[in-house]
Amino acid sequence: MPQVRVSTEADIDAIVATLTTAFLDDPLWGPAFPDRDRRAAQAAALWRLCATSAQRYDWVWVTDAVESAAIWIPPGGTELTEAEAAGLDDFLVDVCGRSTADGIQAILDQLEEHHPAEPHYYLSLLGTHTDHRGSGLGMGLLRQNLDRIDAVGMPAYLESSNPANNGRYASAGFAPRDEIVTASGHVVTTMWRPAAA
Repeated sequence: MPQVRVSTEADIDAIVATLTTAFLDDPLWGPAFPDRDRRAAQAAALWRLCATSAQRYDWVWVTDAVESAAIWIPPGGTELTEAEAAGLDDFLVDVCGRSTADGIQAILDQLEEHHPAEPHYYLSLLGTHTDHRGSGLGMGLLRQNLDRIDAVGMPAYLESSNPANNGRYASAGFAPRDEIVTASGHVVTTMWRPAAA
């Protein structure tokens, strides 16, 4: 099992780099940034916002050298602060233009519509840097996070944007809950892991 720890502000650049490479060709988030030449920079801006905002909860976990990163939102929390959420549209337009911003907002709105109401830990983002993919670091990080969630008797929830990962999540105790069909026709599988008995 990898060594894992709660991230610090000093890890943000490495977290952003890891998430940017991890989601560059993701079947949902890759096409959400259609300008291939600018995709990495545009996506990195969004992942930076998500990671820095989530650090207020001390639930952004990383492997020791930030090869993998997991952004969790604890029960009752939100991905962004109220001010960040209010400014998100302007932020996205500044980063990637009106059309791309509208597409991203549509995805986020769909995800929010399907979000469970009952208290849970929400896995907003989990990624492993492409240089370390296939090493088991991401799943090792996930399993250790889930051990902590089990210890407090809470369920967990995620949206699987890549069907190739559904089996991995199932092996960690998640079960499919719903399917979200985005405007592009891509299917996102929402998954739920009940609280430990």
